Amino acid sequence: MAVPKRKMSRSNTRHRRAQWKATAPQLTSCPCPRRELVVPHRACAHCGLYKGRQVADAP
Repeated sequence: MAVPKRKMSRSNTRHRRAQWKATAPQLTSCPCPRRELVVPHRACAHCGLYKGRQVADAP
C-alpha cells in the first residue's frame, strides 16, 4: 500500500479540497397540471406520477 513520504502542507491540502463542490440536484417538472418540481427518477410527491403513470397514492 502506498504511504506518503512527507506530510502534505496545509496549503496543498486546502488547494486540493477546494475542488470538491456540492451541486444542487437537477429538478424537472412533473407532467401534472401543477408542474411540481421533482428529482429525476422519482415519483412526484404531490400527485404520485412517474413517467406519466400513477405509481403512488396521492396524499
